[in-house]
Amino acid sequence: MAEQTMRYGVILPGGTATQQLEQAVLADRSGWDGVFVWEAAYGVDAWSLLAAIAVQTSQVRLGTILTPLPWRRPWKVASQVATVDQLSGGRAILGIGVGAITTDLPQTGEELDLHTRADMMDEGIDLIRALWAGEARAEGVHYQYAVDRNDLAEVGRPVQERVPIWVVAKWPRPRSMRRVLKCDGLIPGHEQTPANIRDTRAWLAEQGGPAGLDILAEGETPADDAAAAWEAVRPLAAAGCTWWMETRWEMPHNSDDRMAQITERIAAGPPRSPA
Repeated sequence: MAEQTMRYGVILPGGTATQQLEQAVLADRSGWDGVFVWEAAYGVDAWSLLAAIAVQTSQVRLGTILTPLPWRRPWKVASQVATVDQLSGGRAILGIGVGAITTDLPQTGEELDLHTRADMMDEGIDLIRALWAGEARAEGVHYQYAVDRNDLAEVGRPVQERVPIWVVAKWPRPRSMRRVLKCDGLIPGHEQTPANIRDTRAWLAEQGGPAGLDILAEGETPADDAAAAWEAVRPLAAAGCTWWMETRWEMPHNSDDRMAQITERIAAGPPRSPA
C-alpha cells in the first residue's frame, strides 16, 4: 500500500479554557493540522472552547476526541458542530463514541448498557446527518425530532457539505466496523499497529468504504528529536493511517508540568516527514 498523506493533530490534555485557547493558537502557528479537545460531563465546555478557538485560528481543523454521543442530545450536538463549522469557515470535525465508564470520570446516571448506547449512537448519527441536511423530522426508538416550520435549518446549516464524523470502532468486531462505513473516519478502540491498520483499511475497502476514509493513530513523540518523532509515525503512515494524534493523557491534566510539556511539544511542530 502506498504511504498515506498524513495530517497531524494535537489533543489538548486539559487546563483552563484560557490555557487551551493559547495552546490552540500556538498549534495553528506551528504547523499542526488539527486541534482536538475531550468532552466530559463537567469542566471546560468542549464546544464553547472550540468556538473560541475557531475565531482565533485560520488553518487547524477543530473537533472533539471525543463526544460521548449517547449521553448528549443529538440535536444539541448538531447545533454546536454547525456553529463551530460556521465560525471556522468549514473546519469542524465531530469525533464520537459510546462514552467511557471509568472511576476517574463523573457518574451522572446516564445509560450504561453497551448495547443500548450503541443503538443510541447509531440513531444519533442518522439524526445529526438529517438535521444538517435541513430535514424537519426524524423518528426512532430513542429520539424523536419534529418541527412544523424549519426556518432555523436555513441559518443552522454547516459550511461544509459533509462535516466529517469520526467514530470509535474496534477491529475486528463486525457491528463496530460497519458503523465506520456510514461515517468518515475511524478512531481506534484497539491497539493501532501497522498490521491492524492494514487489515482495517483492506476490510473497509472490501465493504465499499471510500479510499479517503480517515484512520487515526495516537501516541507521544518527542519535542526535541524530529527524526525520532517521524520514525514513530512513519510505519503507521505506510500502513494506511491518515491522522496522527499527539496525546498526553496521564493525569493530572492541568498540572504546571503538563501544561509546560504540551506547550513545548506544540511549539516544536508536528512529526512530519523530513523529505
